[in-house]
Amino acid sequence: MKFKKQSRGFSLIELMIVVAIVGIIAAIAYPSYQGVIADGYRGTGQADLLGLASAMERHHSGSFSYKGAGASGSDTGAPSIFATHSPSSEPAASRRYNLTIQSASATDFELRATPVSGSGQASDGTLYYFSDGRKGWDKNNNGSLEASEYCWSC
Repeated sequence: MKFKKQSRGFSLIELMIVVAIVGIIAAIAYPSYQGVIADGYRGTGQADLLGLASAMERHHSGSFSYKGAGASGSDTGAPSIFATHSPSSEPAASRRYNLTIQSASATDFELRATPVSGSGQASDGTLYYFSDGRKGWDKNNNGSLEASEYCWSC
């Protein structure tokens, strides 16, 4: 009597097909994953920008002016009343955005969160917050806000 030998395991072709399928799925999923990560850091930058705006309001409550909230009492540049980077809950070495006071007067201010070069946010565009509550995101990263970019979720 002849017994048929049972094979165990996978053939090389079957393994190659599985590896190819996993590679295709990874090639599609990785860019989507990177987009989700960038969106998350942008959301953190927006939250930190609002935190800086709150600190500006506290500063205004005490001095009746937005002036002098920057480092060494200046009206522009890095803030002295809030973290200078975002995510503010992490060390400065992990920053994705630099938070700055673009302008400050007795009655109004403009704040910016500028992406750090070399980080995953480098090409994401600057976030803006104005004392009158307007928000902006330079989505096309051309250095200026267009009429359609006065929102954070455009």
